[in-house]
Amino acid sequence: MPQTARQIAQQWLDDCCDTLARYDHAAHMNLISRRVQVYGVPGFEVIGYDDWHAQCEYEFGKKLIASTCYDGLELLDSGERQIRFATVETVTAVDGTVDSHPIEILLSLEDDGQWRVTEERLLTPVEALQRGIAL
Repeated sequence: MPQTARQIAQQWLDDCCDTLARYDHAAHMNLISRRVQVYGVPGFEVIGYDDWHAQCEYEFGKKLIASTCYDGLELLDSGERQIRFATVETVTAVDGTVDSHPIEILLSLEDDGQWRVTEERLLTPVEALQRGIAL
């Protein structure tokens, strides 16, 4: 039976958490499209694949992240090749710092059959509430 959009999104989030927990840089980057665009990060207009790759390589190499989790998956739109959803991402660093923020993610089914994030945007609290995400 084919997976639903919600199942695909949840599996992608689970895979992100798993690759981060194992510090598996190659597997993690396989979840990220080379066309990715990240918006809303303070101090950056847009973050692309190379920036994401370098940041993860540094964080994974130094084992700086203790855990990552996602809560409150809200499906916003879906089609055969794209799924848009919102969730709250919480990253806990090994030094105890916790960074939690609502995000909107666009997954796209790429030509090799892999679902990858092609767009991510940090949401304001108002945008999160509009998308059904409780903070």
